[in-house]
Amino acid sequence: MKWYAGILLVLALALNARIWVSDDGLSEVWRLEQAVAAQQSTNASLVRRNDQLAAEVADLKGGLVAVEERARSELGMIGPNETFYQVVAKVAPPSPAATPSLEPAPVPQGAPAGAERTRTAQR
Repeated sequence: MKWYAGILLVLALALNARIWVSDDGLSEVWRLEQAVAAQQSTNASLVRRNDQLAAEVADLKGGLVAVEERARSELGMIGPNETFYQVVAKVAPPSPAATPSLEPAPVPQGAPAGAERTRTAQR
């Protein structure tokens, strides 16, 4: 009887070791559980996005408010009884140091008479 118990114990340990150590054992189960969790997370975000798109499609099919809002924001639509005002930021005038001068440039030493040069504004 002790022999049977010993053989059953060794057999149980061998099968248990195979579950823990082999590539198809618990490590594979854990990896697959993580992959399922990651896929479920991705699916949940895609379901939210699909719901938003479905709501937007229903809005566009159902009423002109959504179409008008989109035309105003993306295409710059102005209604028939509306006035468009464009506010332009005031630009400070350039400082005098940055303004190019049109005064004559100094004549280099040893230049022939009448060899005056003028500076031109450069942009």
